[in-house]
Amino acid sequence: MEVRPWRCEDRRHWVLARRSMSRPGEISYYRVYCPAGTTLDEPIRVAGSRWAVEERFQTAKQECGLDDYQVRRYPGWHRHMTLAMAAHAWGLTVLRARKLNAGKAQTDPPSSSTSASQRSDA
Repeated sequence: MEVRPWRCEDRRHWVLARRSMSRPGEISYYRVYCPAGTTLDEPIRVAGSRWAVEERFQTAKQECGLDDYQVRRYPGWHRHMTLAMAAHAWGLTVLRARKLNAGKAQTDPPSSSTSASQRSDA
């Protein structure tokens, strides 16, 4: 439903109500501010992706100490958040690489290994 608290020609204000599929009685409300040409599908997609983002932040809190900081000023907080998020991204990258390589069988020995017969010829 479009609402117009502050009318701008190039922007639109919407109220978006989203019902949970697992709990039909639960309704979430969002206030959306977007460019005028935006279709309703885009805010719906963004609202649906909210849960994936929250799950990743929760994982980062548990595994990388995202919420374990004791700082007094913004620069220290910013450093901690940057390092914790970088550690989380690195960890996800390593896990993904391991999953991709798990299905591959190593058939050839490493090229740096030499057998005893090759060394005795010299």
